[in-house]
Amino acid sequence: MTLDPQAKFILDQLEEAGEPPMSELSPEEARASIDMGPLAGEPEAVGKVENRTVPGPAGDIPIRIYTPKGEGPFPALVYYHGGGWVVGDLDTVDVPCRLLANRAECVVVSVDYRLAPEHKYPAAAEDCYAATKWVADKAASLNVDQERVAVGGDSAGGNLAAVVSLMARDKGGPDIAYQLLIYPVTNHNFETDSYRDNADGYFLTKDSMVWFWDHYLRDASDGQSPYASPMLADDLSGLPPALVLTGEYDPLRDEGEAYAERLNQAGVPVEACRYDGMIHGYFWMPAAMEKGDQAITQAATALRRALTK
Repeated sequence: MTLDPQAKFILDQLEEAGEPPMSELSPEEARASIDMGPLAGEPEAVGKVENRTVPGPAGDIPIRIYTPKGEGPFPALVYYHGGGWVVGDLDTVDVPCRLLANRAECVVVSVDYRLAPEHKYPAAAEDCYAATKWVADKAASLNVDQERVAVGGDSAGGNLAAVVSLMARDKGGPDIAYQLLIYPVTNHNFETDSYRDNADGYFLTKDSMVWFWDHYLRDASDGQSPYASPMLADDLSGLPPALVLTGEYDPLRDEGEAYAERLNQAGVPVEACRYDGMIHGYFWMPAAMEKGDQAITQAATALRRALTK
């Protein structure tokens, strides 16, 4: 396939803007440079939006709860934003979370976990697990069905969704009904064909991924832990069913698809879908890319199908 014309237009605009690559910025500069608003579009109204905090292992964790219109109790999706564990926040994924809440008819709980390098591995994973456990424990007060709680996220957030699923299995709960893995990071390794083919020029670069991992991990040995690199888990059996979305022109393509294959080999029901012509980040860009909007609809449909009683 060739690069999608809408993706090419965005890449051309970014090149014209002449911004320095993220790998040359400080974490503070990188955070200030992230503005997905024009590419995400106008926030869609939902039944109710509430900002609050929940207890975490190192203090309160901010969350944002999107409740659709209707009676409930609803299924729930606990969502972790992308950004390489270094950038991103609740606002970054506000539009996709609203669309998921409406299209899947589920409560979406977006988690503002601690970021690196101020808080290195395993801080993000521990926060995401704690927030997910809180949602399951407090389900009734959220108008949520405790038996229908899913996890999901994009990029580093997809990594965290896979990791929380492993943690929940290993720790004996909470019960996770489904995992939505959107171009997930699954392995601290840069040697795949998709890293070689898409190392530069397609929004997310290999240099940026090295920069993200270097900020996230305390040292390289952390990258061998399944709670950093879920691909390295010895056993993936007993995990929740999954949808894994990837993009053709994404350095993370191969590790996402390899993780889907390992889930399948472990007997986990999994649907894997590659979006041809797409660059990393398309899930954040529904206003600018039709396939981004399609991916959100596909994710919502999969959630609704998996979580409907």
